[in-house]
Amino acid sequence: MQLFANILCPISFDENSLAALELARDLATANGASLYLLHVARIPIADMDSPVPIPKNPWWEQQARARLERLAHDTLAEKIPYKVEVVSGIAETEVLDTARALRVDLIVMATHGRTGLKHLILGSVAEAVLREAPCPVLMLREHSGQRPDAA
Repeated sequence: MQLFANILCPISFDENSLAALELARDLATANGASLYLLHVARIPIADMDSPVPIPKNPWWEQQARARLERLAHDTLAEKIPYKVEVVSGIAETEVLDTARALRVDLIVMATHGRTGLKHLILGSVAEAVLREAPCPVLMLREHSGQRPDAA
């Protein structure tokens, strides 16, 4: 029985999201699912203040796409079907929009587990996604160097 056919894994290139990618890969393998990797690229401050419109496929998206494609190749190789997506925007909005557009069955993502003032100031992409996701969300807390199923 296939529980998940399409899995979305947002990647920010930090250690936590790389651990989430490994978990998403294992779930995709176990379910015979396709895996979508999404990176929401930050628009550099200098380009945000530019009086001209942002071009299609700007340089920061191109760099992020190259990095994400290398990561996907190294982590997933030809083991499972996958697709790489890179967009610019607000992380939680883009994750939710992508999940809806691709009709994914599961989102696997990392959370930094911020609390207190840091959470209040920085907010939580993971919390916003969890609140509004059109499908189940599997959160992986800050990576401790152990796999989630390790005792």
